[in-house]
Amino acid sequence: MAFVTGLLLIDAPASALNNLGNVPGRLFDNVAGVKVIRTKEGTYPYVSAQAFRYWLRTTLECAGIGWKAAPIWREAKVAYTDANPIRWWDDDLFGYMRAPSTKAAAVKQREADETRLTETPTTDAVTRASPFRVSTLVSIAPVNIVEDWESMSRHEGDPVPYSSQFYRATLKGLFSLDLHACGTFWHRQKTGFRNLDDVRMEEAKKAGLTEVKGEKAYRLPLEERLQRITALFEGMARLEGGAKQALHYTDVAPVLVVLAVTKGGNHIFGHIIGANSRGLPQLKIEALKEALTVFKDDILSDVYVGWVRGYLDEERAKLEEFAQTDEGQRIKMSHPREAFRALIEALKQPEHATWLE
Repeated sequence: MAFVTGLLLIDAPASALNNLGNVPGRLFDNVAGVKVIRTKEGTYPYVSAQAFRYWLRTTLECAGIGWKAAPIWREAKVAYTDANPIRWWDDDLFGYMRAPSTKAAAVKQREADETRLTETPTTDAVTRASPFRVSTLVSIAPVNIVEDWESMSRHEGDPVPYSSQFYRATLKGLFSLDLHACGTFWHRQKTGFRNLDDVRMEEAKKAGLTEVKGEKAYRLPLEERLQRITALFEGMARLEGGAKQALHYTDVAPVLVVLAVTKGGNHIFGHIIGANSRGLPQLKIEALKEALTVFKDDILSDVYVGWVRGYLDEERAKLEEFAQTDEGQRIKMSHPREAFRALIEALKQPEHATWLE
């Protein structure tokens, strides 16, 4: 099976992209903190994978690229999507869990909700493991957390003081897309692979999906699968989101991205970017050489590197020089948006249809 394996960096020069609410143990309640990992080496700010996926989903819905987002419903403390990957692109690529409650109150609520007239009936619990996987985005080096004291003073009387934390960091994240799973829907009796119940299986048959022999699965046509994958990567190239944007205005679109189609789901580029003695991002050429050599037969495509000019130009120059050598000839450098587009074009080539099998 083939996977799109990727690494990205987000430049956060003065940011608070993912917050935890009030800081516990503080004298005052109105101290807004950021999410961090505390270690012996220091404090590492991070953005949760859930937050990143929320940014991406929202970007996909608002980017005008035809993304088909599933409707969401709520019952008491439970929320879920329509859980129909045949119709909805995010149910397909981001996964879902849907187990209908049989409690009288829940049944009554569903029956009274007119927005559910187009809901897919669910006869059995259905779950889908997400073909798109993403790591927590973590600072490449420990940083000092800044606490900024502020006040609300646009009213008569004493000002209302409060404070919020922010940081200066480079966040690194890893992601992977299982190409075989995109547009392929199983009906096995196994958690994560019971994608279709009887109702959804019948819909798959009526929609003309191909039955995958020996896998207990149905599959969308190749063109439709590529359409969904293309939209996902277009959204990643345009990524927007993050907390405290009114105060810090951080561009969360990747400033650096490394992409390749690989045979396995293990990440082969996870250690090619690190931090130098000053905590600044550093390209580890020897680690990259090792990855290209050791995994030579597992890398199915070129290695697409998108690097914004003006960001760490000296490190970029090292990679440009390496890309001119025999060892680095598979590296294709451009802007991050262009790197995503180059990957998309490679996926669309007829000779690469086997990557999605």
